[in-house]
Amino acid sequence: MSYILNRILSMLLTLFLISAITFAVTNILPGDVAMMIMGTQSNPEALEGLRRSLGLNDPLLVQYWRWISGMLTGDWGTSLVFKEPIGPLILQKMTASAMIVVFSMTIALTCAVPLGVWAAMHPNKWQDTTASSAALLGVSLPDFFWGIMLILLFARWLGWLPSSGFVDPREDFLLAARHALLPSLALGLGLMAHLTRMTRATMTGILNQEFIRVARAKGLGERTVVWNYGLANAVGPVMTVAGLQVGYLFGSIIVIESLFNYTGMGWLTYQALLNRDIPLIQASVFVIAGVVMLANLIVDLLYVLVDPRIRLS
Repeated sequence: MSYILNRILSMLLTLFLISAITFAVTNILPGDVAMMIMGTQSNPEALEGLRRSLGLNDPLLVQYWRWISGMLTGDWGTSLVFKEPIGPLILQKMTASAMIVVFSMTIALTCAVPLGVWAAMHPNKWQDTTASSAALLGVSLPDFFWGIMLILLFARWLGWLPSSGFVDPREDFLLAARHALLPSLALGLGLMAHLTRMTRATMTGILNQEFIRVARAKGLGERTVVWNYGLANAVGPVMTVAGLQVGYLFGSIIVIESLFNYTGMGWLTYQALLNRDIPLIQASVFVIAGVVMLANLIVDLLYVLVDPRIRLS
């Protein structure tokens, strides 16, 4: 219980620090929010009146408290660019991006774990060299490169999948999945490389431990030893790295969604940054940070289930 409580308190402290940093950075950016709303041709009196109504002349601590209390109570303000309430707008875009994140993580884990185990079972052999080279290739090349290659292959040459666009999964899930598949593959290939290297390194260390030699000495089959004993002990570290990579996904998703014109959370954040939509920037960064923190908290809770030593601590 103390382990879980410490993780929750750590998450709340991190979110507080992120909110403070986000608010500070967005307030030192050049430009005038009031002028963005009313335009450069508006008269000074009207601009000053709007600044007062928006509270832009208040001390920064007062502005921060008003913003963070509004975030906690559901009053997230209105986007300067889209002219819509920020809460429903972010919920819609986060739903779209969730499909890409889930698909890419599923692709990465499905490919990375068997590949990493295969490499660890054959150290310093061609299997290990092949898996390590594939992982190194995936890490070395940026996500947008994979995105361009996938567009050329599956959209232009083969014509199997759409190259851009977004479809709401509530309207047509299969069509939405077709639009999300290429962006998910572009993200999943890079993530797969990281997880393959982690799985290989973890499994190599575990397969050289004493309890593995004892299991083999008892006459257990190599497949049983590797998958039932070795991988069971490697799940924790791999799962932790996978949770940390959620942040990597949301960092890369801005580029990938812009490349595929997929109007999800990454695309929305890019539009907010491009147009200096301060309320939307603040809310987007805070929500993405919250999702990453929540994903890592879930991983920590799952770690309790797979590692009895944590439950006893």
